[in-house]
Amino acid sequence: MLTERFLDHLAYEKRCSPHTQAAYRRDLAQFGAYLDELRGDPALTSADPRSVRGWVMSLLDGGISARSVNRKLSALRAFYKFARTVGSVSEDPTDLIDPPKTPARLPEFIPEREVEDVFASAKEGPGKPDPLERLVLELFYGTGIRLAELVGLELNAVDLHRRTIRVLGKRNKERIIPIGEGLSDAIGFYLSVRPAPMPAFGQNEPLLLGSTGKPLARRTVQRLVARALGRVTTRTKRSPHVLRHTFATHMLEHGADLNAVKELLGHAGLAATQVYTHNTVEKLRKVHAQAHPRGGGHLQEPQKTP
Repeated sequence: MLTERFLDHLAYEKRCSPHTQAAYRRDLAQFGAYLDELRGDPALTSADPRSVRGWVMSLLDGGISARSVNRKLSALRAFYKFARTVGSVSEDPTDLIDPPKTPARLPEFIPEREVEDVFASAKEGPGKPDPLERLVLELFYGTGIRLAELVGLELNAVDLHRRTIRVLGKRNKERIIPIGEGLSDAIGFYLSVRPAPMPAFGQNEPLLLGSTGKPLARRTVQRLVARALGRVTTRTKRSPHVLRHTFATHMLEHGADLNAVKELLGHAGLAATQVYTHNTVEKLRKVHAQAHPRGGGHLQEPQKTP
């Protein structure tokens, strides 16, 4: 089946994450269901530009955000590119489809003062401090790694002597990230109280474990971060990705080179990293307005009396 061949292509040639593969599978199945309802034929190879455009409009009319629709459209584009390559279709029905316009969205981040409150709460909050919670927060804010990268960390990827961790990112690309003293201490403390791992992990033993010794689940991490951030902030966005955005923004605010931040985040291109410069530019703009003699917001010197 062409769809399965395409998904195998994503897994073994493109080395896409299981999360991406599952999302593409859902998107293709959803489009197939639309074709079946439209013309009684769910075969994706029977689609034409009109049916693709109709699907996009139906998603938007159903309240799906333009950003989500664009992601689904990207799945179709990737599928039909593959289908043309293997000769299953002669034309790509997505070629003439314009993506819905999406409003500019700046990465949400947490100010440094609130970050300090987050870590203070993790150490001194009600009840016994949770070593796992502290480590998860330190990992996200100290390295900028993604959620999938965090739950995929293995014990042998940590080098406390050199203070580095080895991260397996998108498309199975490895990168080495230096870690600070606070994160190194958090790892050491967590390992001293870590639950006994389930047998048969072998060399692939996960770093982070649940109370039963099983690998930590994504949803558990999301709840943990949301709870920790909720103790000190009223922000509605309390996801692990906010801490990744915070890491990048604070690095740039403190003078880090854009290319260095790109490497630390594991971005394939610089354009993905440049979105974080907007926040730092806005901060510089305010400083300029307040401090420059012709900035428009500086303090006026008192007039001298003749």
